Amino acid sequence: MYDLSGKVALVTAGTRGIGLACVTALAEQGATVYVAARNEKEGRAIVADMAEKGRNVRFVHFDAQQVETYAAIVEKPVQQEGRLDILVNNYGSTDVAGDRDLINGDSEVFFRVVEANIRSVYLTCRYAVPHMMKTGGSIINISSIGSVVPDLSRLAYSVSKSAINSLTQNIAVQYARHNIRCNAVLPGLIATDAAMRNMSDEFRDLFLKHVPLGRVGRPEDVAAAVLYYASDASSYVTGMIHEVAGGYALGTPQYADFAGRAEKSR
Repeated sequence: MYDLSGKVALVTAGTRGIGLACVTALAEQGATVYVAARNEKEGRAIVADMAEKGRNVRFVHFDAQQVETYAAIVEKPVQQEGRLDILVNNYGSTDVAGDRDLINGDSEVFFRVVEANIRSVYLTCRYAVPHMMKTGGSIINISSIGSVVPDLSRLAYSVSKSAINSLTQNIAVQYARHNIRCNAVLPGLIATDAAMRNMSDEFRDLFLKHVPLGRVGRPEDVAAAVLYYASDASSYVTGMIHEVAGGYALGTPQYADFAGRAEKSR
């Protein structure tokens, strides 16, 4: 669908869930993809699996808590491939126990989560943009539907992702003249292992009542949007805040009630 032959991509936190789906999608379209992750065993296993399928995937060590690794993950593909065309900032952290509402949340957790999530995008972009200025490039930041829809909890996560949206648009404006595009993809409820572990069946069912498409998203749904922004199909698109959430919160606040009545009347 999208030809990425000759392109070099870097995906942070690319060994599981949305990150792995992005790595797979980019590699299948011909890109050489660098998987930046902390778990080398998982990373090497993905590289081996992709090699058997004829995909060009490399591993580079990345620890989001170690500031010195940010420059290294950008420099490695540039040194080995001579360029960096695509950057997917997929890393994101949260703290289910401590990241709650304003009064009941842990203040230390709030600032730790906010700093970690903003830093993971800010630093990679800071190191990648000078290289992209030579050839152009596409940056895709993985945000969250929680960045635009207020919640009863996860204050730090929501605030950090809102900041990433703003960072995305500022980078888009500041470096458009160098043919660098920067867009954000906002996943809704996605069936990753981590999400499913921290979610009861009751919560999922209640949440889906507010999703017009009526299902949990797949990592591949997010990867499809990332692939669009990584490719020349979006060459005239930048600064977008792109929701991939099945229409969550698109309807009126009464959507779930009215939709339920409509189903019963059929």
